[in-house]
Formats: sequence, structure tokens, C-alpha cells
Amino acid sequence: MMKLKSIVAFAAAAAAVTVAMPAAAQFAKAEDAIKYRQSSLFVIGQHFGRLGAMAQGKMPFDAKMAQENADVVANMAKLPWAGFGPGTEKGAPHKSKDDIWLEPEKFKELADKFVAESGKLQTAAKTGNLDALKTSFAATAKTCKACHDEYRNK
Repeated sequence: MMKLKSIVAFAAAAAAVTVAMPAAAQFAKAEDAIKYRQSSLFVIGQHFGRLGAMAQGKMPFDAKMAQENADVVANMAKLPWAGFGPGTEKGAPHKSKDDIWLEPEKFKELADKFVAESGKLQTAAKTGNLDALKTSFAATAKTCKACHDEYRNK
């Protein structure tokens, strides 16, 4: 019984250390971090685009589909930012401006706004109300645009 407690305690400590590691330590190479953030943002874009099509009347509103897509966006919204660690300004081709690494607090603020608005979008989608979705989609889209205008090369 004591061995089992020791194993459990060791596993818990190892998990805590792993969670506490800096984001940069999650990637073996800068290229891996760049691919990670690009992939995360691609998935977000695909699901956000579906919500936009519904909000803009380009596709019929489907409450279940809206909720599923908003859930993906809200959950994925937290992921890409770990891929912007030190050293990722070089490496694989990317569209990020150098200012991301020169203004990390401002970049984080914009990323946090996107995460927050994505959560509100998820809540709005759960109502099944198209008007609520439209309003929240517009607010979330503004956070995307603000970050792209500031930190993304065209």
C-alpha cells in the first residue's frame, strides 16, 4: 500500500512539473511551435468561418452546428499562443510581424481578448438564438481583426 502511495505521489509531482514547464519547452524545435500555432489557428479559422457563414446568412442557421463550432473555437482559442515563444520569430515561414516578440504584453492582451470573446461566443451559441450569435460573432471577429491588423503580415 505504501508503494502505491509513493507511485501516486511521484506521478502527481511529475504532472505538476510538466504543467508548470514554460510553453517554449513544449516544442523540440521552433519549427514545431510555428506549425502548432499555425495548425491551431487554421482549425479555429475553419470553425469560426462556419459560424460567420451562419451569422452573415450565407448558410442556413443550424443551432446544433453553431454550438458545436463555437465549442471548438472556444476550446481551441487557448492553444495557439504557446507557439509564439522565444525563438519562433525565426524558422519556418510564417506571417507574424516581429512586433509580437517586441510587444509581448500587448500581444498577450489581444490574445486574451480573443479567448474571452470566444467564450462569450460559445455561450451565445448555446442559446440557439441567431441574433445572439450574430452579436457575439461580430465582437469575436473584432478581436481577430485587431490582432491581425497589429501583428500579421498580409
